[in-house]
Amino acid sequence: MPNKSVIPGAPGSAGANAPSVAGVDFGTTNSVVALLGADGVVRTARFAVGGAELDVFRTVLAFWREEGGGRATLQHAAWPHAIEAYLDDPLSTRLIMSMKTYLAQRSFSQTSIHGRPHTLEQLAALFLRALAGEAGVGGGSARIVAGRPVRFAGEQADDALGETRLREAYRQAGLGEVDVAFEPEAAGYRFTRALDAPATVLIGDFGGGTSDFSLLRFEPRAARRVTSLAATGVGVAGDAFDYRIMDHVVSPRLGKGGTYRVWDKEMPVPVEFYAGFAHWHRLSLMRTPRILREIAGVARTASRPDGLHALMRLIEEELGWQLYRTVSAVKAELSRAPQAVLRFRHAGIAIEETITRVDFEQWIVPDLARLSAAVDQALARASLSEADVDRVFLTGGTSFVPAVRTLFERRFGADRISAGGEFVSVAEGLALIGRDRAGLDA
Repeated sequence: MPNKSVIPGAPGSAGANAPSVAGVDFGTTNSVVALLGADGVVRTARFAVGGAELDVFRTVLAFWREEGGGRATLQHAAWPHAIEAYLDDPLSTRLIMSMKTYLAQRSFSQTSIHGRPHTLEQLAALFLRALAGEAGVGGGSARIVAGRPVRFAGEQADDALGETRLREAYRQAGLGEVDVAFEPEAAGYRFTRALDAPATVLIGDFGGGTSDFSLLRFEPRAARRVTSLAATGVGVAGDAFDYRIMDHVVSPRLGKGGTYRVWDKEMPVPVEFYAGFAHWHRLSLMRTPRILREIAGVARTASRPDGLHALMRLIEEELGWQLYRTVSAVKAELSRAPQAVLRFRHAGIAIEETITRVDFEQWIVPDLARLSAAVDQALARASLSEADVDRVFLTGGTSFVPAVRTLFERRFGADRISAGGEFVSVAEGLALIGRDRAGLDA
């Protein structure tokens, strides 16, 4: 059953025959769908998982082969069945995550899955079709507004390519032509429904792969109530914070920082072995004979061979999912407590280390600096100062991190900061944008 989430200021009725509107927040880690009903109320779709109902749908696909009738067929599933398939047979299941991260990367066009090529658009379409079906908005039954980041993830991101691929994925999913809106503006659209006086609002939307900022002007009595002043984004968010924990706590236990001998020279263990730890799903790409041979070769003369042997087990037994779930849980705990213990035990790998919030906040100083610089850029583009901003609204899972909250409190003052709907505000705002674009009564 849908979760009823009434948005202040939403219309009391949009008419009995009003078209259905859906806001789709296709995220790096989680995806959310919000529906605008004929009664003018926004409701987030709920997804049944393990006896519970959740309003987020993990952005993950799994592929595996099934034998039958003398031939093998390629099967696939989206979350939660994707995770079930992976945990049932991790060595034979290909897990695909963070598809959104690659939308604007020209270097990634397709991948081979059990011998069959799949384009990035095809992978995203398979997921979006499953998401829409679970939310009850498949088959062109709803006007869809799709969210997109201000800046797509990646150092060489082509934002135009990212949006083109995103639109094509929706088309291949059978969802037709979609409207597109910036994700932070959607969150701001939702937030301004709670305002009753003119205000300049800064929206910070912190996702898994990117953090986006929008400056909006709200005029309650104007024909156009919300006007975009500026927008910017940066490829720093929850995944980057997870990586800091991996890099400082986990990777050293897997041989990083050690040495090995080449003839009579002592050489550092190649840092390339740990590049895949930036995103856990990349570890599966290391499960090739060539890479495993390289690691084994270094381990033979390494000063700390046990760590490299543990790294090989981690890769061979596809333990990236379990490890990153552990790391993410520790990060969440550090948002609530001054310290947390990272415990990971599997297949001979044993890691147990206490992490303090003070240390974690020191590790993410470079990431916080990039977030602050993105805010500076948004203000400069709008020709505004910090004093010109009346309200600041923070949303997305990373907004829970105390150091992120502190960054904005120091710049704008705690009295101007608001938060809420951390996982659903973008989708709900997209549905409201769709209502206005469709010309429904407000």
